Amino acid sequence: MSQIASEGTVELERPALTAFDRCDMCGAQAYVRVTLSTGELLFCAHHGAEYKPKLIETALEWHDESDRLREPVAG
Repeated sequence: MSQIASEGTVELERPALTAFDRCDMCGAQAYVRVTLSTGELLFCAHHGAEYKPKLIETALEWHDESDRLREPVAG
């Protein structure tokens, strides 16, 4: 993890989600990390989109990497 200083505060840059990170709902690869005051949830792109309207107002952080699903595969 790297640290980023901004205006006198230090924030930790979160690592990217990997194939080892799994959706808490279905076990698929996670592309969304939601940080709540009570902990962290991981979701696949489908469940992230489904639960976003319910969780976005209480989320401390919403980290979405689902754009990676639309990246071309190197061949």
